[in-house]
Amino acid sequence: GPGHRGVDLVANTDASVLAAGGGTVIFAGELAGRGVVSVLHADGLRTTYEPVTPQVAQGAVVRRGQVLGELQAGHAGCPEAACLHWGLRRGDTYLDPLRLIGRWEIRLKPWVD
Repeated sequence: GPGHRGVDLVANTDASVLAAGGGTVIFAGELAGRGVVSVLHADGLRTTYEPVTPQVAQGAVVRRGQVLGELQAGHAGCPEAACLHWGLRRGDTYLDPLRLIGRWEIRLKPWVD
């Protein structure tokens, strides 16, 4: 449904958040009260990471595995102290980011009206 497009990955607060692939940082800063980093990749995919304290700036060219920032605590709906919300888009179409790593398990979240 609207409002949650991507996956939540449990991690430790202050864990390093790494780029899923090489590309150019198209946003690094605060958005709606959360730190966000978005990377545009050469194949037209865009990955987004939040809540993150960015360690890169807009316009930076990053490589796969490069540190983008540190994970912040407090992601809404996270069952632990910290979760990385990881999103993937091609244009306006949202995709499952777990497909980038080749394995995934789908767990549906409860629908709340």
